Amino acid sequence: MSADTERELPLGALTRVEGQGTLRLRLRGDRIVDSRLSVYEPPRFFEAFLRGRSYTEPPDITSRVCGICPVAYQMSACRALEDACGVTVGGQLAALRRLLYCGEWIESQTLHIYLLHAPDFFGCSDIVELARLSTADVERGLRLKQAGNAIVELLGGRSIHPVNVRLGGFHRVPARTELRPLRERLRRARDDAEATVRWVAGFDFPDATSDHDFFALAEPGTYAIESGTPTVLPAPGAETQAPRTFPLSAFSEHVVEHQVPYSTALQARLDGRRHLAGSLARFAISGRWLPPEIRELAREAALGDPAGGAVCRNPFRSIVVRALEVLYAVQEALRVIDEYEPPPASHVDVPARAGTGHGATEAPRGLLYHRYTLDADGTVTDAVLVPPTSQNQGAIEEDVRRVLEARLTAGRASDEELAALSERAVRNHDPCISCSAHFLRLSVTREE
Repeated sequence: MSADTERELPLGALTRVEGQGTLRLRLRGDRIVDSRLSVYEPPRFFEAFLRGRSYTEPPDITSRVCGICPVAYQMSACRALEDACGVTVGGQLAALRRLLYCGEWIESQTLHIYLLHAPDFFGCSDIVELARLSTADVERGLRLKQAGNAIVELLGGRSIHPVNVRLGGFHRVPARTELRPLRERLRRARDDAEATVRWVAGFDFPDATSDHDFFALAEPGTYAIESGTPTVLPAPGAETQAPRTFPLSAFSEHVVEHQVPYSTALQARLDGRRHLAGSLARFAISGRWLPPEIRELAREAALGDPAGGAVCRNPFRSIVVRALEVLYAVQEALRVIDEYEPPPASHVDVPARAGTGHGATEAPRGLLYHRYTLDADGTVTDAVLVPPTSQNQGAIEEDVRRVLEARLTAGRASDEELAALSERAVRNHDPCISCSAHFLRLSVTREE
């Protein structure tokens, strides 16, 4: 192909991702001159739905944003609303929230590993084809996902769109006896989770680098899930490599969303730069606080020792980090269950007051931020939801461009091969397209 030859490579609906999106590439010789992840799923206007509602309603309403990660939306909503009302939830209620979130991490990350991502490494079109090649591995993945579902069902009232979460805690908390069967199931799941780490560590990973700032919550001493301080780990080559933090209340000053003309989903920049949230970012920022046995597994899986400052930037290896996070979530769930004592009440009171509150948690795909403004009687007057996928879209587009340019530089490639590699690069990040298509700027001009 001559250097001045230009062609477009449109991919139809992306497969094995949550939601509806497409990818359009423009090639000039062996260069990708444009990479556009286009979300054509209709905008869902959740922020508009929340305005005018009572402050008690967002945890239930926002859980409907995503059927895969409803707990993330509930927990971020609760934290923001409780912040607006000046209430902090601690003790066993906070521990139960972490347990519930562990359940979502287990089921969501396992779904991505086995059903969406692993088929790429075996040249399979889907999980059904992979099951024919590796039945025992797929069965292990299904057992793990069921263990996560069981946690969410017990604490949330059902495994999809939980109904037991409320401001200040839960409508009902379990007795210790109710957690015993769950504990036995999780002990078996721990073996499956460790086997999953060793399984995915043996995959053949293409060479690639995500050259973006990493962004995640950090909570010294623990691996951040349901709380923490926004932390940025600069990309290689930045003027300083030292992590920096900022208060959650300043989130919108640093993370600025913008509309792109080819997508119904917003994109975002962090201090004007591309950034990446999710497993790779969490591992780089908080991996030092993982238990020693999980850090040892990370070293065995060629991720390096996070306690020694090792940073994995290969997006194809994100599947290994997700597997480590599943193992961590299983162990955390067991810890919480072993230390559990039923609290005296299922929730603490959260009286309404005027104010603005901020909340953020680590959804499986990355940092999820909520902001609510309330009037004196607790009516929501403003709501902002910033999901991880909208933050990651710019990084995903750039990763696709780099991966394809590396392939084109290595030699001629067919459109079919480029399309398959593009989809693999997108699925590395497990984009939740429905979550990101939550808002659309509308400009109306009326003429008399």
